[in-house]
Amino acid sequence: MPGIGGPLRGETLGAMTDDGVQSGRSLKELLAIEEALRVSEQRYRVAFETSLDAIGITRIDDGMFVDVNRQFFTMVGYTREELVGQTSLQGCTWTDSEGESHPAEFIDVTGRSTLDIGLWEDSAQRAELMAILRREAVCRGFEARFRRKNGELFWVQLSASVIQLDGVDCVLFVTRDITAAKAAEEEIRNLSLYDDVTCLPNRRHLLERLQARQQTAMGNAKSALLSISLDHFRTFNDSFGGAAGELLLREMARRVETCVRECDTVARSGGAEFAVLLGHLCGSREDAAGQAQEIARRVLERISEPCGVAGQICHCTASIGITIFQERGLSGEQIVQQSDIAVDHARVAGRNTIRFFAPALQTAISERVAMEADLRRAMTSNELMLCYQPQMDRGNLTGAEALVRWRHPTRGLLLPSAFIPVAEEAGLIVPLGEWVLENACRQLARWSHSGKMRDLTLAVNISAWQFRQPDFTEKVLDTIRRHQVDPQRLELELTESSLVEDVDAVVMRMGELKAHGLRFSVDDFGVGYSSLSYLQRLPLDKLKIDMQFVRNLLIDPGSRAIARAIISLSQALGLRVIAEGVESEQQRKHLSELGCDAWQGFLCSQPVVAEEFEELVAGEKAQRLPARTGSR
Repeated sequence: MPGIGGPLRGETLGAMTDDGVQSGRSLKELLAIEEALRVSEQRYRVAFETSLDAIGITRIDDGMFVDVNRQFFTMVGYTREELVGQTSLQGCTWTDSEGESHPAEFIDVTGRSTLDIGLWEDSAQRAELMAILRREAVCRGFEARFRRKNGELFWVQLSASVIQLDGVDCVLFVTRDITAAKAAEEEIRNLSLYDDVTCLPNRRHLLERLQARQQTAMGNAKSALLSISLDHFRTFNDSFGGAAGELLLREMARRVETCVRECDTVARSGGAEFAVLLGHLCGSREDAAGQAQEIARRVLERISEPCGVAGQICHCTASIGITIFQERGLSGEQIVQQSDIAVDHARVAGRNTIRFFAPALQTAISERVAMEADLRRAMTSNELMLCYQPQMDRGNLTGAEALVRWRHPTRGLLLPSAFIPVAEEAGLIVPLGEWVLENACRQLARWSHSGKMRDLTLAVNISAWQFRQPDFTEKVLDTIRRHQVDPQRLELELTESSLVEDVDAVVMRMGELKAHGLRFSVDDFGVGYSSLSYLQRLPLDKLKIDMQFVRNLLIDPGSRAIARAIISLSQALGLRVIAEGVESEQQRKHLSELGCDAWQGFLCSQPVVAEEFEELVAGEKAQRLPARTGSR
């Protein structure tokens, strides 16, 4: 293959003297050099042709194929003869060395009419790749869509580098078909964005639209969010069954949709709760409130109309909370929180009514301020503690997840959900995370001296804020060194939000820690971004199926489908997968049938203190407690 393994056969090796011997070298030496080159070329040719990856070489300027291996031309459906000497572009132009532009179909390098292969679906993608290569000379993990000879489109991932053949800049690229993994990614996204009962956008989708609305807010444009809670739905569901409850939800969703405009968004935000995002409200804040209230009244009227479900005539009512917003500083979660506070007051007011959010309603804010002060004290007063929830794999206890708890002097034992949001808002999440890592490593060091404990792994949650700290890598390595912990026994659990921003920096940071033996997993996978674009690039070891999908695994087809898709995606990417929140043998068995044998949850044990965890490992005490306080 030209350019691989050394100079071409027959290339002049040096000036020859009259007696046939190059100056300074004997004929025997020259023959030995030429034979070495021949063997080198043959070795690289064999490696090139037998590679399981699809490999090709094209010229940078016009995309002409110089060489391809069998795996490549089999993947795209052409023969080698149809590819080599032809351009990979379609309807594009290329620029020669003198700066002149030429149509790709007029390239005639081999003396025959050029076949326009058109391998790239979008020539702009190739232009983007070429720009990267001209700037950096190498590119990894580039995703694009190719077109096979039969017209079929498929996704590929390219790793490419610039090489020179006979003085011409070319691109050597390794291509992998990632169509199946892309399909799994898309399935996960679609399943996680829509409610399977009503087919409405779900809470996550609503939050994404709220965030987009906030980022594109213009001038004095105002919006409103309506939270709609069906009154006494649980009583109806318990009386007539889940199937009847789903029918009622579908009918109420349809009725709410008839009350809004095309530019508005209706979502199912919870069990018996809907949300309506109203945009483009005109006039002052009072005018916007009046428009939102008019729509809310129509919703109440439509919901209260008699409804036939399960052979019964039902009379439903709803409580509606409304918040008007235009400030770009509010997050989607804050807006939802405001409308939820308002709907709570609508319930207190007697239901079947409408209430607006007002700052005076936010007694929760005062409580949060007090909680923040308490948490600052707890950081230095020995009120925090770590509990450990066992992780199982094929019946074996293989490790644990370290979970922080707060022994509040007046509120009792608090789970993270009660104080982590406060820590995030108060800027305490980084020191709290460092406290958890420090104490987890201290515990690992103690266990390293125990026969039954020394081989267990310990997973520690790392917040996005903590992971993005410039000195995060140094602090982790310093903590490991001080406690003399085996890095391979420590697993850092990251959320998707900590991975998708500045991916290059994330890859570098993870790579530095991976080089020291640490492992990485993505926590609560399926409820965040779930994007293959970062999963393909990051040196991950494991994905965790979020407990909300496990909890509904046996009763919700959507949750089963998402769990199945996550497991398939993990297998496609060569990652391990573990399910959290497993509370019944039926859930564990179903997960195993789907291909997931690693799990944690109350089926084995709730999170326990170190001493109780050691008893579990030793087999002296079997913890099988009911799901009372939540596994996180």
